[in-house]
Amino acid sequence: MNENLTALLPEIALLGAAVIGLLAGSWLPRHRQWAIAVLAAAACVTGLAATARTMATGSEQTVFSRAFAIDAATDAGRLTVLGALLLVIAMSVETVRGHKRQTEYWVLLLMTGTGTLALIGANDLLMLFAAYLLATIPAYALSAFAKDTPGTEAALKYYLMGALLGVTMLVGTALLYAAGHATGYRELHATLPAAPYGLTAVGLVAVLAGLLFKAGAVPAHFWVPDVTQGAPTPVAAYVTTLPKIGGLIAGYRLLHQALADTNVNWPLLLAVLAAVTMTLGNLAAFFQTSVKRLLAYSTVSQVGYLLMALAVATRTDLAQKGLLIYLAAYAATNLGAFAVITELPHAHTSQDYRGLARRHPGLTAVLVICLLGLVGTPPTGIFLGKLEIFTAAIDGGYTWLAALAVANTVASLFYYLRWLAPLFTSAEPAPAEAHAVLGRWAATTAYTAATLALALGLTGGVVLLMGEGALLS
Repeated sequence: MNENLTALLPEIALLGAAVIGLLAGSWLPRHRQWAIAVLAAAACVTGLAATARTMATGSEQTVFSRAFAIDAATDAGRLTVLGALLLVIAMSVETVRGHKRQTEYWVLLLMTGTGTLALIGANDLLMLFAAYLLATIPAYALSAFAKDTPGTEAALKYYLMGALLGVTMLVGTALLYAAGHATGYRELHATLPAAPYGLTAVGLVAVLAGLLFKAGAVPAHFWVPDVTQGAPTPVAAYVTTLPKIGGLIAGYRLLHQALADTNVNWPLLLAVLAAVTMTLGNLAAFFQTSVKRLLAYSTVSQVGYLLMALAVATRTDLAQKGLLIYLAAYAATNLGAFAVITELPHAHTSQDYRGLARRHPGLTAVLVICLLGLVGTPPTGIFLGKLEIFTAAIDGGYTWLAALAVANTVASLFYYLRWLAPLFTSAEPAPAEAHAVLGRWAATTAYTAATLALALGLTGGVVLLMGEGALLS
């Protein structure tokens, strides 16, 4: 048994910072609790440095009876999650500054971030479920952090759906264990092909239900618009970004490592879910005037494109690279858009952004980059991610799915332009109070995220190399 704790340094850094932060925050006066935010940022930087060292040395391994794998997908996922968590921390500074529960906010972020990292490397069904709980339960509390009516309602819906699908996921774990007599992916890969078809199929669907909930995919997407609308904007940015990274990489690893040789036609199931998710998300976004709900349904549609990589996980070598680059680009682009919303707390609808180009040209540039980036416009990173995933779908035998994805991409331009067009309206600009800014931290986050979204597209060759490498089992 490999019990190398240093291999888990990014996860340990976040978890250790959460424990230390909770203890220290209990004694610090309110005006000094900003120190916990510094501790959280330091934990993320430590995790990034440890991940960079692992990638430089090429020390891929599985630890603790192969329950956790450190490989190319884990390293790329860690970089994306930790970088995104840093952006969320910076975006949150003005929102929680002076709040009586400021310490709890940072601790909850660290805890759910740790769970997301655990999902990325989970190589065992029990590890997968434990990571699901750690990533999900703190997020319920974050959703209700404001303790107002919309936040409480959103958290309740989030909790009820998460609890239901969490139990479903646990039942699926039990069924797969009954079918394969093991929980490790390596052992399941060997035993599930000879297991009863019905038991394997039902178990897989039940486990996928929990992961689809984390990703916000159909039919487990109903919580996404309500939580995005009701939660504080930095929390909305978090729940529409980081859980997807953990859920989708975890799903990819499960399908690729444990179920590659089974008779269950899960590629077709994932292809249908991808088609329905991208289409429903786009159609629902057409009619949204609230910018937060628009981004909520946008994120549902983005999951549909990402699920294409899972559908062809075992059919082409392009799927893994496409998934990882898309996730990294989506994280930067989505957080950039939410950072602008955070910076403009009184602008709730797309019409509240009328004339923004005259008053805040920098924020306008960020919105243009991020919203066109979400469409998949070059030279942003999502363009590269979509290109890779669409190519992977064609290479994997799902040309119809790639064609539908292209049609959805073109259609999505409509509702993003409905938000972008008012930015340059000079005839009837929105009232000045609608464009009142929050502070420099959210603005800096917006500029940083937009720069990263462009950089990922312009340095695509280097980024794609980071996504290469076989998964360990």
